[in-house]
Amino acid sequence: MKISGVKVAYALIVFLGLAYAFQALRGPSGIPAFIEKRHQVAEYEVSNQQLQREIEQKQERIRRLESDPEQQELEIRQRLKLAGHGEKIYIFDDKKTSSH
Repeated sequence: MKISGVKVAYALIVFLGLAYAFQALRGPSGIPAFIEKRHQVAEYEVSNQQLQREIEQKQERIRRLESDPEQQELEIRQRLKLAGHGEKIYIFDDKKTSSH
Protein backbone atom coordinates (compact mmCIF):
# COMPACT_ATOMS: atom_id res chain seq x y z
CA MET A 1 0.00 0.00 0.00
CA LYS A 2 1.51 3.26 -1.16
CA ILE A 3 0.92 6.59 0.54
CA SER A 4 0.77 9.40 -1.97
CA GLY A 5 2.85 12.56 -1.62
CA VAL A 6 -0.31 14.68 -1.43
CA LYS A 7 -1.57 12.78 1.63
CA VAL A 8 1.81 13.16 3.32
CA ALA A 9 1.80 16.88 2.52
CA TYR A 10 -1.73 17.30 3.95
CA ALA A 11 -0.80 15.35 7.08
CA LEU A 12 2.32 17.47 7.52
CA ILE A 13 0.35 20.69 7.07
CA VAL A 14 -2.28 19.56 9.59
CA PHE A 15 0.41 18.49 12.05
CA LEU A 16 2.26 21.82 11.73
CA GLY A 17 -1.00 23.73 12.08
CA LEU A 18 -1.92 21.84 15.26
CA ALA A 19 1.59 22.30 16.67
CA TYR A 20 1.43 26.04 15.96
CA ALA A 21 -2.03 26.34 17.52
CA PHE A 22 -0.91 24.40 20.59
CA GLN A 23 2.14 26.62 21.03
CA ALA A 24 0.15 29.81 20.44
CA LEU A 25 -2.48 28.86 23.01
CA ARG A 26 0.16 28.04 25.61
CA GLY A 27 2.32 31.10 24.92
CA PRO A 28 2.38 34.47 26.69
CA SER A 29 -0.71 35.71 24.87
CA GLY A 30 -2.56 32.41 24.95
CA ILE A 31 -5.05 30.83 27.33
CA PRO A 32 -3.14 31.55 30.59
CA ALA A 33 -2.97 35.24 29.69
CA PHE A 34 -6.67 35.23 28.78
CA ILE A 35 -7.57 33.69 32.15
CA GLU A 36 -5.41 36.26 33.97
CA LYS A 37 -7.10 39.09 32.07
CA ARG A 38 -10.52 37.76 33.07
CA HIS A 39 -9.45 37.73 36.72
CA GLN A 40 -8.21 41.30 36.40
CA VAL A 41 -11.49 42.39 34.81
CA ALA A 42 -13.44 40.79 37.68
CA GLU A 43 -11.25 42.59 40.25
CA TYR A 44 -11.69 45.90 38.43
CA GLU A 45 -15.46 45.43 38.32
CA VAL A 46 -15.57 44.89 42.09
CA SER A 47 -13.34 47.93 42.61
CA ASN A 48 -15.55 50.02 40.31
CA GLN A 49 -18.67 48.99 42.23
CA GLN A 50 -17.06 50.00 45.52
CA LEU A 51 -15.95 53.34 44.07
CA GLN A 52 -19.44 53.93 42.68
CA ARG A 53 -20.94 53.36 46.14
CA GLU A 54 -18.45 55.81 47.64
CA ILE A 55 -19.32 58.40 44.98
CA GLU A 56 -23.04 57.99 45.68
CA GLN A 57 -22.46 58.38 49.44
CA LYS A 58 -20.43 61.54 48.89
CA GLN A 59 -23.03 62.96 46.50
CA GLU A 60 -25.73 62.31 49.10
CA ARG A 61 -23.65 64.05 51.76
CA ILE A 62 -23.17 67.03 49.44
CA ARG A 63 -26.93 67.19 48.82
CA ARG A 64 -27.58 67.15 52.57
CA LEU A 65 -25.06 69.92 53.15
CA GLU A 66 -26.51 72.03 50.32
CA SER A 67 -30.07 71.71 51.55
CA ASP A 68 -29.63 71.88 55.33
CA PRO A 69 -28.01 75.00 56.86
CA GLU A 70 -27.73 73.26 60.24
CA GLN A 71 -25.67 70.47 58.65
CA GLN A 72 -23.48 73.12 57.01
CA GLU A 73 -22.90 74.88 60.31
CA LEU A 74 -22.13 71.63 62.11
CA GLU A 75 -19.65 70.61 59.41
CA ILE A 76 -17.89 73.97 59.50
CA ARG A 77 -17.71 73.96 63.28
CA GLN A 78 -16.31 70.44 63.39
CA ARG A 79 -13.67 71.09 60.77
CA LEU A 80 -12.55 74.43 62.20
CA LYS A 81 -13.04 73.34 65.84
CA LEU A 82 -15.25 76.33 66.55
CA ALA A 83 -17.53 76.62 69.55
CA GLY A 84 -21.09 77.79 69.34
CA HIS A 85 -22.53 80.47 71.62
CA GLY A 86 -22.29 79.23 75.21
CA GLU A 87 -20.38 76.06 74.30
CA LYS A 88 -16.99 74.88 75.47
CA ILE A 89 -14.72 72.62 73.47
CA TYR A 90 -12.20 70.38 75.14
CA ILE A 91 -9.35 69.04 73.03
CA PHE A 92 -7.34 66.22 74.52
CA ASP A 93 -3.83 65.51 73.38
CA ASP A 94 -3.25 61.77 73.29
CA LYS A 95 0.51 62.21 73.47
CA LYS A 96 1.84 61.24 76.87
CA THR A 97 4.73 63.23 78.18
CA SER A 98 7.43 61.27 79.90
CA SER A 99 9.82 62.72 82.42
CA HIS A 100 13.46 61.78 82.20
